[in-house]
Amino acid sequence: MNSYRIFETNEFQKKVDKLPPDNQSFIQKKLTNYVCPQLKKEPHYGNNIKKLKGYNPDTWRYRIGKLRIFYSIDPKQKIVNLLTIDFRKDAYN
Repeated sequence: MNSYRIFETNEFQKKVDKLPPDNQSFIQKKLTNYVCPQLKKEPHYGNNIKKLKGYNPDTWRYRIGKLRIFYSIDPKQKIVNLLTIDFRKDAYN
């Protein structure tokens, strides 16, 4: 099976590091157990996945509780780039 590789941008890492400690451990567990395995298999579709309209390059959103992970997909290279993470209330401003 030809799965996707996942890369975290510097911005994504910085945003995770700035989260409150309880959110950090929550998000790390979710990334390890759910998000990354799902995105490696199929980054385009899923219960918590939504393609955002009006973004160039194409951008997707992964919902985790009050947080949103934004990522792009390179289908040729089979790479998922985790761009940033934000709280829902701040993500769409």
